[in-house]
Amino acid sequence: MTFRSFSGFILLLIFSSILWAEELQINPSHPEQYTVVKGDTLWDISAKFLNHPWQWPELWKNNSQIGNPNLIYPGDTIYFSIVNGKAQLSLSRNEPTYLAKSNGPCILKEDNLKKGRTEFITSEDGKLLPCIRETDVKEAISMIPSNAIAKYLTSPKVVSENELNDSPYVIGFAGEHLLAGMNDKIYVRAINSSENLSYTAFRKGNAYVSPQTGEILGYEATYVADTKLEQPGDPATLLVTKTNNEIRMGDRLMLSAEEDFNLNYFPKPPDEKIVGNIISVLGGVSQIGQYNVVVIDKGIKDGIKTGHELDIYKRGKLARDIYTVNKDVAVKLPDEHAGKLMIFRPFERISYALVMKASQAIHVLDKVQTP
Repeated sequence: MTFRSFSGFILLLIFSSILWAEELQINPSHPEQYTVVKGDTLWDISAKFLNHPWQWPELWKNNSQIGNPNLIYPGDTIYFSIVNGKAQLSLSRNEPTYLAKSNGPCILKEDNLKKGRTEFITSEDGKLLPCIRETDVKEAISMIPSNAIAKYLTSPKVVSENELNDSPYVIGFAGEHLLAGMNDKIYVRAINSSENLSYTAFRKGNAYVSPQTGEILGYEATYVADTKLEQPGDPATLLVTKTNNEIRMGDRLMLSAEEDFNLNYFPKPPDEKIVGNIISVLGGVSQIGQYNVVVIDKGIKDGIKTGHELDIYKRGKLARDIYTVNKDVAVKLPDEHAGKLMIFRPFERISYALVMKASQAIHVLDKVQTP
């Protein structure tokens, strides 16, 4: 399995064609200015100024100060203003002022000369002293905390029952091994072609079930190992080249797919109405909060795409009404808005999503829907 993350922060935004058409909704408690700190995300900063963070590009588009408004760094200060009746943001870079010091080494920043620095340290007889050239390596803040989702971009994955049943499986090991590890050889049923050489071993995990119909929407396929085909046939011989766990009899093999995953997203609502449910939480946590990864029962088949943002609603409880004439009637209380999530890896019938905001405790079976 190959995972390649894109460094830096490059958002491919075409304002004229993909902006959410709704009128800008300014957060009434927005600050007049905000200085970016390490650990901030663009989504969090957007929420300080907007009720709907996905409208960030619209708020930025009148900013003529910088060429790429998506490149924001810790130390930068963002200012909110109203110009000709329209809200907009502007930005000032954190550019330190450099002064010559007579009692310390000369530090020459990369852009000092470009900025017109003219003061340098000199010796007692007026000669220029050598300077240390220093280069700052600054990283723009990301849209979301990419470290929260990186390990879920390649494994586990979700497959259908047919995909599992049709996949080759391990029936034996070279030598007298009961399990297989790095550099061991395994025997696999029915890989008759040598066209593809790389295969990934998976193990069948939990079933994802629709809370409405009880239908199985897919199975978690947990990554076990990478293998290389040495000899096709029935059985075929493969060499284990990388392992996360030891390979067992019956583990399934699928073609390894080399995928590029972009860790930079710009959340926006789906174009159509979507109503679904949180059906699982990943990462071994029991309580769901901000930046936890959840599974919802909607996927590509339902119109879900990477970057789609959905509201989370805590389902209203049933309350007993003992005061009505009929006595002891169950009344469902309203659903309460509990947060927002963003889809980062959709499958055919389910999707992985990151909880971007949690205003209260979130639970499995809570509802998700288009904002």
